[in-house]
Amino acid sequence: MFALYITHPQVRVDPDIPVPQWGLSDIGVSRARAASALLWVSRLRRIVSSAEIKAMETAAILAEAADIDYETVDAMHENDRSATGFLSPSEFEKAADWFFAHPTESFRGWEKAIDAQRRIVRAVEAALAGHDPARPIAFVGHGGVGTLLRCRLAGVLISCSKDQPGGGGNLFAFSLADRRVTCDWTAMENWPGVNP
Repeated sequence: MFALYITHPQVRVDPDIPVPQWGLSDIGVSRARAASALLWVSRLRRIVSSAEIKAMETAAILAEAADIDYETVDAMHENDRSATGFLSPSEFEKAADWFFAHPTESFRGWEKAIDAQRRIVRAVEAALAGHDPARPIAFVGHGGVGTLLRCRLAGVLISCSKDQPGGGGNLFAFSLADRRVTCDWTAMENWPGVNP
């Protein structure tokens, strides 16, 4: 059966609000709702979300469509970038590239990529430890740690070349049986799902 890692779509950027408290923008909400109308969402039997607002808002839209509740896991948060505070989009892109290119080092106090990878892998494996592999599950979170998880599952080195395209609202699929990545990053509203 399939598992998904879904990144939240577009957010309302506000330099005066801590990033973990940002919510979805109107475009982000629209994209999540478009995805929620797809058949694969109705097949989900469990949704596990980061406790950041934008992830929970995405999870809530999907959970409502699947007629299930969602649960949160604090350890699924995005890589900790609080040391630098808000960065402009161009500064952030440069910082993110550095983060992926130097996984064992900290960018100006950020959580190291290797540490964030260990954390997200542990969180996902802990959620799957007692999970029935016959029940499709979705993890809803963030692009940075999602990329780190995808790299680990695919058995490749951490690299920004493995990052999601387009800045959010993407997913990748993996098999619950063997944790093999079965679908690369795809826009959430474009994924056709898998055959039952």
